[in-house]
Amino acid sequence: MRLTSIFIVLFSMFLISSCGSKKRVAKKIPQKREIIKPPAIETPVVVVDKEDNLSSTEVVTPAPNASYTEVVSVYINNFKHIAQEEMLLYGIPASIKMAQGILESGAGRGNLTMRSNNHFGIKCHTGWTGESVRHDDDAIQECFRKYNDPKYSFRDHSLFLTSRPRYSDLFQLKKDDYKAWAKGLRKAGYATDPKYPDKLISIIERYELYKLDTEVMGSEANIANPDTSKVNTYTVRAGDTLYSIGRRFNIPVETLKQYNGLSSNDISVGQVIYLHPKK
Repeated sequence: MRLTSIFIVLFSMFLISSCGSKKRVAKKIPQKREIIKPPAIETPVVVVDKEDNLSSTEVVTPAPNASYTEVVSVYINNFKHIAQEEMLLYGIPASIKMAQGILESGAGRGNLTMRSNNHFGIKCHTGWTGESVRHDDDAIQECFRKYNDPKYSFRDHSLFLTSRPRYSDLFQLKKDDYKAWAKGLRKAGYATDPKYPDKLISIIERYELYKLDTEVMGSEANIANPDTSKVNTYTVRAGDTLYSIGRRFNIPVETLKQYNGLSSNDISVGQVIYLHPKK
């Protein structure tokens, strides 16, 4: 009887435990969020002119059906003022510079000039670090200098002549003696064509380019007899060049060199520069 009671109790407990509901705990799985990245911002590329920020030379283009004489006349009108300014600063006759430009560039229409703004046929030579183009000349595919604007070609022509010793004799000639300058350029080796001087002289006389020299030399008349009651000398300061001094006192660089017996453009701080002929 006792065993039966124990068995009934155990059996009842088993039924109660088996009937209980079992709850499962569901684990929450975190959902992945889609991260949307903002579009990348592109940095604009800025192209800067490495030479300077001066305005470009305004060049008038001749009419398509213009005669050669008309083309040359347009060329002269486009660049004569630059040639005159270069004469004032560097002492190279404007007539010679214009005649060389007309001859070397085909009055601005030559293949080399149109591709490179090179108006004087100046080759790269040793030490040139600027842009260049290849062009057939004395040899096939020679290296020629390239400029961003024609004005740089005119300035480089001045620097080319004044910085090379083989052209130094030219600057002993009178500025209005274009015939001597034309012959001197050929003698110094600027061109290999034996008729080069005659071609320059013919262009100068045909288009009366010598009048450009007369205009510049007329503006220098006040320099021939300077007012000595004013500033007679100038002491070189840091950053000065003969060009900047000449521009300040309206005196051509070559004239300053003559006044001071200088054979080059080199000057030093503290140096006294005469602004009139030495007595």
